[in-house]
Amino acid sequence: MSISPSDASEPSDASGPSDRSGRVVDLRRYPVKSLAGERLDAVDVETRGVRGDRLWAVREPDGRIGSGKSSRRFRRMDGLLELTARYDGDVPVVGFPDGREVAGADPDVHAALTAYVGRPVTLSREDAVSHFDDGPVHLVTTSGLAALSEARGGEVDVARFRPNLVLDTGELAGFPEDEWLGCRLQVGEAVLEVVSPMPRCVMVTLPQVGLDGDEALLRTVTDRHDTDFGVLAEVRSPGRVSLDAPWRVLGHTTDR
Repeated sequence: MSISPSDASEPSDASGPSDRSGRVVDLRRYPVKSLAGERLDAVDVETRGVRGDRLWAVREPDGRIGSGKSSRRFRRMDGLLELTARYDGDVPVVGFPDGREVAGADPDVHAALTAYVGRPVTLSREDAVSHFDDGPVHLVTTSGLAALSEARGGEVDVARFRPNLVLDTGELAGFPEDEWLGCRLQVGEAVLEVVSPMPRCVMVTLPQVGLDGDEALLRTVTDRHDTDFGVLAEVRSPGRVSLDAPWRVLGHTTDR
């Protein structure tokens, strides 16, 4: 899905980031890490992040978590992005490419996932080790997405980047989120602090629900924006965020 800037954000003549504001145009949550998620009309943002986000994972017996890449904590499991996950109450329901859905509370879910990935795995809830790669809340902007699409020579679907929030930045050019590092943002009822750029990896190139693989996309991100796209934020004040909720940059933390 592509998301275009609207008239909701009016750029300020001021050069600083503290005058930036707009509206939330997309909200997403991923009940199971590395599976396709769900688009929502509202989310509750807690200290950990969006409530329920990546709270579950496909896990190997040695504790490594299924992902699109391998590392000390993660094990690459091809095809996870082609599975879906949505919440039914507090437990996710996993959807398979053949149309089957298996509830996370169903003991058969472990066998179904094992058969799908071709190795013994279970669907497990987060324990002491966080399922997040880098940070709790992931933001992208419509301006950044437009800049990347222009560099790519065609629309880039925001779903490839698995954000939690997409912020409309109107007619601002380039990547305005770069100016927000160290700043606090009021987004709906929540206050977030932008702490780092979001580094990209091979996951953005992989096939996922509704999208074919795109091996050139990571090169585009690297050439246009030094492998980063979007930003990571920590939660300074929890609250509810709804579609079309206002957002604004409150200023740099050193100014407060």
